[in-house]
Amino acid sequence: MKPIILASDHGGFDLKQEVKAFLEENGFKVMDVGANDAKPSEHPVFAKKGIDLVLHYDTFGIFLCGAGIGISIASNRRKGIRAALCHNEIFAQLARQHNNANVLCLPGRFMPIDEAKKVIMVFLETQFLGGHYKPRTDMYDRM
Repeated sequence: MKPIILASDHGGFDLKQEVKAFLEENGFKVMDVGANDAKPSEHPVFAKKGIDLVLHYDTFGIFLCGAGIGISIASNRRKGIRAALCHNEIFAQLARQHNNANVLCLPGRFMPIDEAKKVIMVFLETQFLGGHYKPRTDMYDRM
């Protein structure tokens, strides 16, 4: 089983801890690259650690910061990463089906764990549709 890579800054730390427990309780292997506490930290540091492992293991990442915006921007700076900030199950489904997203970004300060669990499971269980979406997703790496 491929690991799911978790990364957050201080703004996503609390929710990340809950997400980690949820994933482990449901049998997922998890690699947590930090942050390791809620002290102020910079999300690009943890995004870099996380995306390196997502690409190395060809797996999914779940990255968090306060609003989810900063860590998604930092993550998408790297070829091969398709990070999507998802606020609900529909966004998670579309991120996977239409964009082949491999990193789910969540807003640590604005999403309760019950909602995060639903979004995560939809993201992990939804398949990329391919077809006419494939050329579009291939363009991402050529930009």
